[in-house]
Amino acid sequence: MATLFSLSKIPDSNKLSTLTKPPRTISESMMQETIENVRIIVAKWDPSSPSLEKFTSLFKENRTEAEEFIKCVEDLRRAMHFLVAQRSCSDQLVAANNLLKIAMLRLEKEFYYILSANRDCLSPESVSSGSSRLSRSLSFSNSEEEENDDRVASEGGDSQTSKVERALSGLKMIAESMISSGYSKECGKIYRITRKSIVDEELYRLGVRSYNPSQIMRLDHKSLQQQVNKWIQAAKVAVKSIFRGEKMICDHVFAVSETIKQTCIAHTTMEGAMNLLRFPELVAKGKRSPEKIFLVMNLFETVSELWPEIESIFSYELLSPIKLQAISSINKLTESAQTILSEFGSSIQKNSSKTPFPGGGIHPLTHTVMDYVVLLADNAGALSEILPDDAAENAAAQSPFPESYFDSPSPIPNSGVASRLAWIILVLLCKLDSKAELYKDIGLSYLFLANNLQFIVEKVSATALKLLLGQNWVSKLQKKVKLYAANYESVAWSKVLASLPPPAEAESSPAAIKEHFRKFNAAFEAAYRKQSAWTVPDPKLRDEIKVSIARKVVPAYRRFYESCYVAILSEERNLELLVRFSPDNLGNYLSDLFHKTVEISADSSPPPSPLTSQSKLARCL
Repeated sequence: MATLFSLSKIPDSNKLSTLTKPPRTISESMMQETIENVRIIVAKWDPSSPSLEKFTSLFKENRTEAEEFIKCVEDLRRAMHFLVAQRSCSDQLVAANNLLKIAMLRLEKEFYYILSANRDCLSPESVSSGSSRLSRSLSFSNSEEEENDDRVASEGGDSQTSKVERALSGLKMIAESMISSGYSKECGKIYRITRKSIVDEELYRLGVRSYNPSQIMRLDHKSLQQQVNKWIQAAKVAVKSIFRGEKMICDHVFAVSETIKQTCIAHTTMEGAMNLLRFPELVAKGKRSPEKIFLVMNLFETVSELWPEIESIFSYELLSPIKLQAISSINKLTESAQTILSEFGSSIQKNSSKTPFPGGGIHPLTHTVMDYVVLLADNAGALSEILPDDAAENAAAQSPFPESYFDSPSPIPNSGVASRLAWIILVLLCKLDSKAELYKDIGLSYLFLANNLQFIVEKVSATALKLLLGQNWVSKLQKKVKLYAANYESVAWSKVLASLPPPAEAESSPAAIKEHFRKFNAAFEAAYRKQSAWTVPDPKLRDEIKVSIARKVVPAYRRFYESCYVAILSEERNLELLVRFSPDNLGNYLSDLFHKTVEISADSSPPPSPLTSQSKLARCL
């Protein structure tokens, strides 16, 4: 027993471990060999190696060797997976892990180098505006990239496009290798820092900055208009080129990881996009004025036009604040435009000028409002999107005129816009009614209304307003013009016509005839002198009114004149003082009405015989 358990018989502990260690399998040998091969390649490109005094890009100098390096990292990763599955705490696993750290350090430097060295050709704007072949290349898978590179070379593609494609291909290979090796955080950090500076620089060059409300409030209209115009140009480039190009690059490089892709694109574009899309909202919130609506509509139209691109580019969940900012800007612009229109209508109603416009001409308020409405009609497309669907009902409710003004025999395109513009014009018409009451002479007040409504009719008929409001609307206003013109004639010339005897009194006594001549002379002179200071700016309306007056006054006077002239000719010594006007002279005076003041002189030549003369007005008629 003592001999059997003798210490001298117990094997050495080292020999015991050797005896108990299982034999190495073929797979282990292969893994060992793989690690040794990787060690050689990684050591060659170890960035901390004294032999590499100056950094030389592996992906730039030797693409084949770069691909071999990526492949050896993949082999190393498979070997480590095998070792972990076999023995999680082996010396080989530790050695493999150290090699992986060195390889990742090398790829980090390569990744940064490619991003930095290709800063110009990999700018988002350059990528987004590149050739269609470049756009297609961004959708290739890894297996197709080599074929694509070969095709570029065989086709003799432009060097710039080829350079971009090779850079993107290298970035994608490195990103996939680092992410698969568990170094996604390091890879993403390099990308985010480098790319954000590029995006920010391009946005700054376009003039995109962070504004605050006080800066916008301090701008006068001209300065604000300049800023809006610059923003519109910058927004189109930023969205369609910079943000779109950055998304193309990021989607391509990090195609293997949705999470990293979203994180990187959010980091590189979020700040710039928010600054860009916040500007319209700040403008909308600023001080309001009637002319500002056109800036608001331009901004609204631009953001709305870019919305499909914004929605596509910033489709990831992390980028939702950017889309929400765009929607907020659209909503604020809409509210601002609607408020400006409402306030403009209120400002018309509140116009407190108590001075009647000289001569019954076109009131400055009419000019201002119609010029404004014409410009609104020219922007009917944007305005139709801004106004709510119930704009027609709202306009009718706010209008001081009956609902019949809004009736139309056929549907009108952009009916919401048409109703709102009709409402503004009708508010103007209501205000013109009150302005007409300022005239002491009722005839002049009717002429004032006829002039201003005719101006509105001409403005509508000669502009895009006619397409919006329709011929039916114009016809209604034209009837009012004729009604006001007829009322003017009736009031302003009633005393002149009343001074002439009716045809039944043609056989009156010479004394009565003389009295009628005196009354007519006084009435005509008074009416003419008064109305010579009145004006009818529209030539068509002016001619219509003069012709209408002449058709009423001249024939009535001619009948009286021709029937009575001979009866008093033999008895009256100062005939020229009694018979101041012949039908011809009367017609000439009326022809000059509303043009210039023509003095009625008592020293004028005696009237020619009506039997031998021809009336100029009659020829005109």
